Amino acid sequence: MIITSSSFDDGGMIPKKFTCEGGDMNPELLIQNVPAAARALALILHDPDAPLPGGFTHWTVWNIDPRTTIIKEESIPPGSVEGANGAGKAGYFGPCPPPAAEPHHYHFQLYALDTALDLPAAAPVAVLRKEIEKHNIASAELIGLYARGKNGV
Repeated sequence: MIITSSSFDDGGMIPKKFTCEGGDMNPELLIQNVPAAARALALILHDPDAPLPGGFTHWTVWNIDPRTTIIKEESIPPGSVEGANGAGKAGYFGPCPPPAAEPHHYHFQLYALDTALDLPAAAPVAVLRKEIEKHNIASAELIGLYARGKNGV
């Protein structure tokens, strides 16, 4: 399974428009080679560099149709569910490291699951991760970098 973006390269800088300094919208994500056994996909956007215990989760989405090949900018796939981000609110929270910090690493983690998840809307990431552990059959990751005031894009 592969996850990429038309907006930035793996290991590259995330454009400002997808951050708290820009439009605060999710970038376009491209999905390939999902296993035939997958019944749903789940996505977690996590910053392990955040100065909080365990880092900061910026976005969770689950019950994505496994036939999905693109998640467009500023959208979620039809029928999917957004969970709570690290701020306790449902939806995307763009990269927003502390000013003057070194670039943070933003991990777009995609999981193929053997079933759709029966979780309440806005479930916290800890609950989502437990369900992923039970049902994961494949995973892929895309990493983008961002530092406030340094990307210039």
